[in-house]
Amino acid sequence: GFILEKSFGIGQKKKLTNPKIIVANTPMDTDKIKIYGARVRVKSMEAVSDIENAEKKKMAKKVEQILEHKPDIFINRQLIYNYPEQLFTKAGVGCIEHADFVGVERLALVMGAEISSTFDGRPGSIKMGTCKSVEEFYIGEDKVVKFSGVEKGEACTVVMRGANQQILDEAERSLHDALCVLSQTVKYTKTVYGGGCSEMLMAEAVDKLARSTPGKESLAMEAFARALRQLPTIIADNGGHDSSDLIPKLRACHHKGENTMGLDMVNGKIGDMTVLKIVESFRCKSQVVISAHEAAEMILRVDEIITCAPRQRQGP
Repeated sequence: GFILEKSFGIGQKKKLTNPKIIVANTPMDTDKIKIYGARVRVKSMEAVSDIENAEKKKMAKKVEQILEHKPDIFINRQLIYNYPEQLFTKAGVGCIEHADFVGVERLALVMGAEISSTFDGRPGSIKMGTCKSVEEFYIGEDKVVKFSGVEKGEACTVVMRGANQQILDEAERSLHDALCVLSQTVKYTKTVYGGGCSEMLMAEAVDKLARSTPGKESLAMEAFARALRQLPTIIADNGGHDSSDLIPKLRACHHKGENTMGLDMVNGKIGDMTVLKIVESFRCKSQVVISAHEAAEMILRVDEIITCAPRQRQGP
């Protein structure tokens, strides 16, 4: 479902089944004369009252045009003042005001509706959205409106709660990273074995090449292989297991030709990735290695610049 951080108007139904929903972006706050942005010259307060009554009639006509389309819920991007809210309540139509622009866009998308701004057309000319149920409830101390059974069921809202803002920010970043990896995997379907298996395979290949490479380049290659083996070490440490015990076992398995072995973090032991079905995105894994290589190369270049002998200055 989809959750909107808003609430229904006063005296309106808090739960509806199979409602017809209008999603709009239209001014619903013109029934009162605004102090800022308007200048009206009158000779008496009766004239001000006449202007207000004219604005009320104009707003009432607009509400009537909306009601002619027979919606059950009216969701507006802009404010809805008290008078049109009263008219909606009297007609038995729920209304939600000041929905944020991103929320309105997504809501219209998942319910198959179109965002409307004018309502003077014939009834049925506006494409309304629908869902199985709409319900207002509390999450903690906040009122939210939940749209369940939307037309495009793949859309959903993830609710995160934590002790402080830092935990929530970290959880949001982790979720965003996971969704990005998932989207890339859908576009590029190549995968590699996870659990540190791919890193150990790469380290073995680099070590093999280093043994046949003469000169100082072999030292850099061996260091790169050690860096690759640090990734499964970090995985084991983050899982709360003894990396000094698991990594040598994993290295021995790969040395014996068991190239599908990796870390089973659930049971804290070595496991076969084909059996455990642990895979990672090839595109994400290759980008990790490339980014690490570029970062290390940049650091080495900066260090070389810093350690250069200072230029000798000549006296006047």
